[in-house]
Amino acid sequence: MNKPEREFLEHLRLDRGYSEKTVDNYRRDIDRFFVFLDGRNVLFDQVDKRLIRDFLSNELDRGVTTRSCQRRMSALRGFYRYCVDQSYCATNPFLLVRSPKNPVRYPTALSLEEVETLFAKNAEREDELAVRDQAILELMYASGMRASEVISFTGRQIDYANRVIRVFGKGKKERLVPFSRTAAKAMKEYAANLRPVLLSRHRTASVADTFFLSSRGEPLSTRGLEYILKEVEAKTGIYYGLHPHELRHTFATHLLDGGADLRIIQELLGHESLQTTQVYTHVSPESMKEQYNSYFPRAKKKDK
Repeated sequence: MNKPEREFLEHLRLDRGYSEKTVDNYRRDIDRFFVFLDGRNVLFDQVDKRLIRDFLSNELDRGVTTRSCQRRMSALRGFYRYCVDQSYCATNPFLLVRSPKNPVRYPTALSLEEVETLFAKNAEREDELAVRDQAILELMYASGMRASEVISFTGRQIDYANRVIRVFGKGKKERLVPFSRTAAKAMKEYAANLRPVLLSRHRTASVADTFFLSSRGEPLSTRGLEYILKEVEAKTGIYYGLHPHELRHTFATHLLDGGADLRIIQELLGHESLQTTQVYTHVSPESMKEQYNSYFPRAKKKDK
């Protein structure tokens, strides 16, 4: 470890109050860059942007993740800033190079056939909680509600006549969320037949006000909702890797595939920015196959 690096790490530890773990992460990232410089026979104060890009390419080729490369760039940018302040370097070359961007991760969605199979299999269950779980599945697919919204709304927020729920999303922003007739039917059945039974098991004097309850009659948590979806898979034998986000993504993807306007989907999802909603504009496999079969001349040709 050279003098500038040693002083920089002490600066982080004493002046910035960084934890030993964070300081050690900085040390590892800087040391990795110095190993690269030694292999190129370049002194640390002779680095230019071309060399930094070579370093990034080398790291990515070694299988280092984009996130790790971003962290290393941040550490090295801070180190060279310190070196400039202490006159160990004339300039900070890391200000001239951008960190690599994370790859776009498109949301996964179930196909319509998968949704229908899941609902049908869950409807065949005969255990006590099947009614509640069916209502949850139907509502999440029909509304695209966030997990936090599903576990927090009350019966007073439901308007069955107009089939809408008044929900409060991020930042307590209020919006009306429509839901389907099948969701309404499942929710009414749960509310009439099972919810009173679950509510009677509530141990405290206070009454649980949220619409969906646990098997003990208590309000659900986000983790509890995730657990319910895992239990649905175990009880139906349909393993899709169910998660609240996946049902929300499925709702949005199926709307878009059906021709819904992106701004309408934005409002339904409660997104503040249209840019957030645009992640759904990627071509789904189903749409791609449908378009291919419709327009490619030889796709319709049958084997003889």
